[in-house]
Amino acid sequence: MATSITSDDSRLKIGTHTLASRLIVGTGKYDTNDLMRDSLVASGSDCVTVAVRREKLYDREGKNILDYIDWTEFTLLPNTAGCFNATDAVRVARLGREILRDLENPGFDWVKLEVLGDTKTLLPDPIATLEACKRLVDDGFQVLCYTNDDPIMAVRLKAAGATSVMPAGSPIGSGQGILNPNNLRIILEYLKGDDPDYPVIIDAGVGTASDVAVAFELGADGVLLNTAIAHARDPVGMAAAMKHASIAGRLAYRSGRIPKRLYATASSPEEGLITSRPW
Repeated sequence: MATSITSDDSRLKIGTHTLASRLIVGTGKYDTNDLMRDSLVASGSDCVTVAVRREKLYDREGKNILDYIDWTEFTLLPNTAGCFNATDAVRVARLGREILRDLENPGFDWVKLEVLGDTKTLLPDPIATLEACKRLVDDGFQVLCYTNDDPIMAVRLKAAGATSVMPAGSPIGSGQGILNPNNLRIILEYLKGDDPDYPVIIDAGVGTASDVAVAFELGADGVLLNTAIAHARDPVGMAAAMKHASIAGRLAYRSGRIPKRLYATASSPEEGLITSRPW
């Protein structure tokens, strides 16, 4: 029987939210809001993440990016980008909740948590991230938690109540793709071993469509990306490529790759050959 992605499998369930696409895309770094809008549509995503600090909602011309997002098509995922301590992250998350609640967007009750360690690497501060995660969970948030690819930290964040753990494929905006697939495999094993429906989303480092496919082939439930589309030569074209890569990668994972072998394996039957072997 042929395998295909059913409508149920194509959907991504994160806490109380169910998304039609397993691809989540960002809204930053685009040259224009018009280009951002067209790229979001081409990506096929129905969830976009937005930095909710007030100054981040406006472009260079003072236009609010929220005016370019179709509320009937997209759920917003507010994020705490640019925060470097737990207190700031909690404050920004609460600000995002109030903004989206006023807009009556269903994304008001969740947050993508980022607490960074420094401005050069943009790697997460694990201690501050764990602290902020606990505080936000206690405050009623569904927390999607950006973290490094450390399996032990991933386990601790899940235990702290994170709705989804989001390990980085590589540093934010680096375009290096999946640098440590083995750690991601371990994270998936640890977090999903007794809870197969727990959502693990690869966040950060994607450079091109093949990186998205690899993430899904490893078993990730979703991929979040921004720079790879926004800074592509043709953002709309790259957004479409990411859409197809997510579908292909997920289908390949569900279908099961063949094992790797040292020697060749004939693809045609060896019985009934007309000629004998050359030795």
